[in-house]
Amino acid sequence: MDAITRETCKLGFIGIGFMGRPIAQRLLESGFRLSAYDRHRAKTEELIRYGGTVAQSVAELSAGCDVVLSCLATDEAVLGTYQGADGVFAKAQRGSLVIDLSTVNPQTSQELSRLGSEHGVQVLDVTMSGSTPVAEQGALTLFGGGDPGCFTAAESIFKVIARKYFYLGPSGSGATMKLVVNSLLGIGMQAIAEAVALGEKAGLDRDRLLNVLSETAVVAPAHAGKLERARKGDYSPQFPLRLMNKDFGLILKLAAAVGARMPATRAAYEVNAMQSEQGKEQGKEQDFSAVILQMEKQASLG
Repeated sequence: MDAITRETCKLGFIGIGFMGRPIAQRLLESGFRLSAYDRHRAKTEELIRYGGTVAQSVAELSAGCDVVLSCLATDEAVLGTYQGADGVFAKAQRGSLVIDLSTVNPQTSQELSRLGSEHGVQVLDVTMSGSTPVAEQGALTLFGGGDPGCFTAAESIFKVIARKYFYLGPSGSGATMKLVVNSLLGIGMQAIAEAVALGEKAGLDRDRLLNVLSETAVVAPAHAGKLERARKGDYSPQFPLRLMNKDFGLILKLAAAVGARMPATRAAYEVNAMQSEQGKEQGKEQDFSAVILQMEKQASLG
């Protein structure tokens, strides 16, 4: 595949959500031509001021683009968008490229690649590590699976949205690496939540505890900012709790399929699920760091 350039290629973007919006905006601001589609039209219309156009349907978008990117919440949404008479593959140009940025089961990525090949379309699964603010800064880390030549051809896109990007191997490899990374992300947040609850229960001042923890070497950069937000009581979603919960489910499903035991992940998933349910009852969308609230609550109950 020839290198993708701003001058010769038009992009299509499906899924203008927490991560899709800043990614699409950055691509537009860098000079790419881009058409967007989302079930909620108002989300795509926000991109018009950056030079984007709004597609009326997935079919319209895929028929007019050289590269289709998607960032969707579930495996079902991904397959539903690409399959069928009005899906991406049915209308896509032969020789075009799909870059799916969604966090899904690796088997879904492999199925997407198989379906694409039937229609003469190459498919990359390129998953992302980083929250919404990181996406806004163009500082994501990307993990790619699929054809290595296509991955190299798409570097002009990756350079706009990411600080680092890695090719992992054949189809499904990018999806697998994302689940590996998010197992650490979720377990790490659970460990921090337990540590905070322990320190508070043992009598440490909460503000000082959170400030000092954020300065220690044992807290990863991805978690450090969460401690300052927790100190302010800010659990507004940068990476929504419901999506972390969904990813935990994918991780445990993959672990069962390959025979890997993950007791810490399962325990973190259960706490995550409890806090997720409480957030739903309160009608709030929370960040995945809200597990701190759950562990503080459990500590207070003794």
